[in-house]
Amino acid sequence: MQSKNEWFGDWFNSPYYHILYQHRDHEEAREFIDRLCTYLEIGSQHKVLDLACGKGRHSIYLNQKGCDVIGLDLSEQNIEHARQYENEKLRFFVHDMRHVWKPKTFDIVLNMFTSFGYFETKHEHQEAISAVAKSLKPGGRFVLDFLNPYKVIYQLVPEEIKKIDGIEFHISKYVEDQHIIKEIEFEHEGKIYDFKERVKAIRRSEFLEYFEHADFKVLDIFGDYMLNPYIAETSDRMIFILQK
Repeated sequence: MQSKNEWFGDWFNSPYYHILYQHRDHEEAREFIDRLCTYLEIGSQHKVLDLACGKGRHSIYLNQKGCDVIGLDLSEQNIEHARQYENEKLRFFVHDMRHVWKPKTFDIVLNMFTSFGYFETKHEHQEAISAVAKSLKPGGRFVLDFLNPYKVIYQLVPEEIKKIDGIEFHISKYVEDQHIIKEIEFEHEGKIYDFKERVKAIRRSEFLEYFEHADFKVLDIFGDYMLNPYIAETSDRMIFILQK
């Protein structure tokens, strides 16, 4: 289970996380889901798991398209927010992705928007991938949407300031011990805050090892939300389409 010193526990539960990232493009997210549904032929007959679902934007949209969806996230605040949208075919639960939710239950598992790479060890990352494999029905598909570490590291902006809702976020980024680190400092209502995001710069070759150990077959690797082919030097994303 989550230990007290894991950075994502505090940061993802913080209201400031959602203030900083409120600019995320919901229309782009919906269009990406539409393309995935077409590519994977996802329909109302499928049971979908949205793993690390955040506040549930992908889950909610998939449910609106007729799918039976379970959204899981480690953040209690995220799940509390998402539960206002629940219905008989849309449910949300607090859960750690390193553990299997329900074996052989889902047709599709989605892990979107770099909701991976947070753990300290290769073993924990393998645990999470293997847990997904165990939750899928035979022949089920897994979509893992991750940043492209090659491009992110090459184009890293060391310092920037973002002013959102009256809060001035001072952001510094650097690479340390094969991790992409983002430090976020700001002051609000007389209190100084300091959060840190730490994402393992997992390369394509390392992901392929994880997938092989979990008995996944790689169907495709896309480089962006338009589902263009992945090119290590130039692609924005590294989106794996896998089959159990």
